[in-house]
Amino acid sequence: MCPRHPVSVRKHERVSSLIKAVGLVRFCDRRLLLVRSADQEAFYLPGGGIEPGETEREALHREVAEELGVVLGEAEFYARYFNDAVGRGEGVKVDLACYTGTFDGEPVASAEIAELGWFTRAEYERHHVTAPAILDLYADLDPT
Repeated sequence: MCPRHPVSVRKHERVSSLIKAVGLVRFCDRRLLLVRSADQEAFYLPGGGIEPGETEREALHREVAEELGVVLGEAEFYARYFNDAVGRGEGVKVDLACYTGTFDGEPVASAEIAELGWFTRAEYERHHVTAPAILDLYADLDPT
């Protein structure tokens, strides 16, 4: 998998707020592991916000344990995506650092996660609410 270069903000875009987040990319048999929290309609990568004093990798390990109930092994940087944040209002962007990695055991929906699943690109695109960062990730993972 080739890392994607960061996407820069076009001069006419107005960014009112930036959310820095991390996500775990588990892509097997053309299916991506995605989760949906109880307060969201869109599915997104397991992961979340980076707390003060945390590194990206520390935040990823914490979030994966909380959301999936598994321990993440070594995490390797994959790509960074800069997109509109779903359901956060106009001008709110997300800076999503994506990492690959494996975990022990079978993931289960834990903490605020209402649902998890393995989705093909086509299945995700048919969902009524999608996250632009996830669509860009699918374009990189499964360009066909």
